[in-house]
Amino acid sequence: MTGKELKHYRVGETLGKGGMGEVYRALDTKLQRHVALKVLPPEFTANEERRRRFLLEARAAGAVTHPAIAQIYDVDEVDGVTFMAMELVEGRTVAELITARELDVLGAMEIALQVSQGLAKAHEAGIVHRDIRSENIMLTPDGHAKILDFGLAKLLEPPTSGDPAERATITETQAGMVLGTVAYMSPEQARGQKIDHRSDLFSLGIVLYHMAAGQLPFSGNSPIDTMHAIAFEETRPITQIRTNLPSSLQRVISRCLRKRPEDRYADAGQFADALRAVQVEIESGISQRVSIVERLREGLGAIRDFRPNQWGLVVLAVAGAGAFFYFILTRWDLPLIIVLGFFGLFAYRFVVNRPKRLAKKFVAKVKKLEDVRFIARQDRRLIVAVDRSVARIYVRINAAMDNLNGKWFPGDDFTVDIRDDLSSEEQRALLQGSGLMYIREDVLDSET
Repeated sequence: MTGKELKHYRVGETLGKGGMGEVYRALDTKLQRHVALKVLPPEFTANEERRRRFLLEARAAGAVTHPAIAQIYDVDEVDGVTFMAMELVEGRTVAELITARELDVLGAMEIALQVSQGLAKAHEAGIVHRDIRSENIMLTPDGHAKILDFGLAKLLEPPTSGDPAERATITETQAGMVLGTVAYMSPEQARGQKIDHRSDLFSLGIVLYHMAAGQLPFSGNSPIDTMHAIAFEETRPITQIRTNLPSSLQRVISRCLRKRPEDRYADAGQFADALRAVQVEIESGISQRVSIVERLREGLGAIRDFRPNQWGLVVLAVAGAGAFFYFILTRWDLPLIIVLGFFGLFAYRFVVNRPKRLAKKFVAKVKKLEDVRFIARQDRRLIVAVDRSVARIYVRINAAMDNLNGKWFPGDDFTVDIRDDLSSEEQRALLQGSGLMYIREDVLDSET
């Protein structure tokens, strides 16, 4: 296949091979960009069921757009070859990161959160992935998770238009068909039963267990033994494998791995909320939730994030400001223009300085990571110097940056540059510059 052309795609080297086909690096000659080209092997072209599942993957994944899902660009057949062009995701799989022991518990939780957000988007569209596993989750160089391979996806609801018989065919799932990788199957998959979105949550629970504990929760001497364990046996608590892990994380994982779907989280959003609560517990010594009073104090931009029960405080704040204005105007007999000018200047300075305050919060969180040497700011660019570039650093720092940019502030978004390859001249320039925001004690001692 290498060297051939399919439509306007020039096929390059092989990237991987699996039961659903081979994946090649290819060049889109129209847009001059590299893509991943998934091709159904010639020996399976005549297999209508395999071909149908392959086409279903493209249609299902192409119906969903989310940063945590590898994007589908095209699906077609040329000269009997069925293929799909999709986003070429660079990085390493979660399975590789687990083997290299590059994930800590917070990094594992951040990956699980990003994956859950992608699944939530897919589930809203009525799509179940059916094959969530550590090999199907890629971590990009900038620390973001991507879900790969919707090859076993199933549309839960028929399309809203088109031939009814065709819609029925698309949504059909053959009873008793077992799909997915054995170690990550849900009990209903292992039994060949019909599944819904809660099967993905079970599989995601296995991935989170694997990342946190360093081993899979279910195993056996044969695939049948493993499937029996998934269907009937309970897992060993992660707190027994790694005693430093919080019991609250065990509770989240345990609920994901309930045998009955109705006993698990109702949806991916509920799972994400529970996992965020564990994050707050673990990070309590690093950062705290921003209180409502603090949100009000930090500017009008935070109003967009208010929940309905917070609007009462807004009304009280406005009423208090009005009473203060009235007191000043009636007691001090100051011209209204002076009072308005004073408060206008205060509000202006408050808004203008908001990016600086948010950058300081970012630094306060990131500097707690043990591999961070120093942090410097160049306008909206934050440079984080680290001892070594490992996955957990990228995940944690980029998650903090995403959180920062999710806040309202005037001007452009911040960017972060994680560096472990600074030359002595670059380091000296940053440390001597006016933008230095944090320096680790041993780094400071070595520079003095």
